[in-house]
Amino acid sequence: MLQRIQSIYLLLASLALFALFLFPLVHNIYTGGKPITLMVTGVYQDVNGQNTHTEFFAGLTIATALIGLIPLVIIFLYKNRKQQVALCYSALLVIVGYSFWLSQAAKKIMGSIQIDTHNWGIGLFLSSLSMLFILLGIRAIKADEKLVKSADRLR
Repeated sequence: MLQRIQSIYLLLASLALFALFLFPLVHNIYTGGKPITLMVTGVYQDVNGQNTHTEFFAGLTIATALIGLIPLVIIFLYKNRKQQVALCYSALLVIVGYSFWLSQAAKKIMGSIQIDTHNWGIGLFLSSLSMLFILLGIRAIKADEKLVKSADRLR
C-alpha cells in the first residue's frame, strides 16, 4: 500500500540523501588563504572570484546516488513487510558506513583544520535526518504489521 505513512517517511529519507548534492557539508574553510566548500561531489574553491570545482569525489558521488535510491526501492516492497523492515535496518547500517566514509573524506581534505559551528553546512545533518526518517518508517511498518495481524485474528 503506497499511500501509507511509511512511504512518506521513506520518501523523505531518500530526498534527504539526494539533498546532499545541493547543500555543502562544510563551507568557508580557509586552506592556503582561499576559502573552500566541501560537498559530496567534491571540493569547490574560490579562484579569481569564481567558485570552481577543484577536486571531484567520484566514489562519494556514485555512493550517494545509490544510497539515495535504497529507501525508494524499499517503498515498493510493501507486500512483504518483514523484508521491508530488514532492508530498512540494512539501509541504516549502510548510511552509518557512508557517513563514516564522508567524515574521513572531509578530514583528509581539511587536514588539521578545526571547523566551527559557523562553518557547518546543511549537508552535515542530512544523513542523520535520513536515518531518523528510516527509523520512523520502521516504526510505521511494524505498526502496520501489527494491525494486519490483529485483523487476521478477527477472521
